[in-house]
Amino acid sequence: MPNHVRHFAVHADQVERARSFYENVFGWRFEPWGPPNFYLIRTGPAEDRGLQGALQERQQTLNGSGMRGYECTIGVEDLDAVLALIARFGGTVVSRPFVIEGVGRLAFFEDTEANRVGAMQYDPGYAF
Repeated sequence: MPNHVRHFAVHADQVERARSFYENVFGWRFEPWGPPNFYLIRTGPAEDRGLQGALQERQQTLNGSGMRGYECTIGVEDLDAVLALIARFGGTVVSRPFVIEGVGRLAFFEDTEANRVGAMQYDPGYAF
């Protein structure tokens, strides 16, 4: 079964400025969720909810610099099996899996081109 992109994140130095930009340019909707300066992004009509995203304050990444670009997370059925495949086919696992309560287990990896990506095994019943 193919694995699908399930989540993306926009990292911003000024969250409210970025929120205004995406609301006005793309018509995205934002819902406060979790810590301050963190919003869920809804990209599609309310009835289908679109692709789920997040707008969040830029944080230091594993290599000590702030994330630039979008973070992408791929939903997988078996995170441990996918991490083994990543290593087998030339990628690098850059974080051990960690739990986001009520959501699932997440790990980050780099592909063969040094693009950083997330792989998430969602909890049963987690609703987007």
